[in-house]
Amino acid sequence: MTDSTFEAFRKAEALMAQRRPLDALRELKQVLAEAGEAPSVQLLAGRAYLGSAQLNRAEEAFRKVLDLDPSDHYARFALGKTLQRLGRLTEALAQLRMAVAMNPSPEYQEALGEVKARLALGN
Repeated sequence: MTDSTFEAFRKAEALMAQRRPLDALRELKQVLAEAGEAPSVQLLAGRAYLGSAQLNRAEEAFRKVLDLDPSDHYARFALGKTLQRLGRLTEALAQLRMAVAMNPSPEYQEALGEVKARLALGN
């Protein structure tokens, strides 16, 4: 990554921390063009897509991260949340179960419980 690309990445991270995903995506344009295959770039882009309800793009970004690093529990969690929002609960359940198995954080467990409950209610 060049200095300007790294700076844009850091700015996009800061914008995500401020809950400004569309602004983060604008910053990430250059980063995606220059270093788009890096897992950290795809993960940040996925978070921004998810935060701006661009769910198909979020799914694609999280799947790219998992293709490069299948052990990334956060990418599994985020993919599960994305699939949940897309209404693909069975797929979401599988991803969230793996995320919880890798890292049983309360946030992951809560998301898993939500999907299990929705499936039990028939959606």
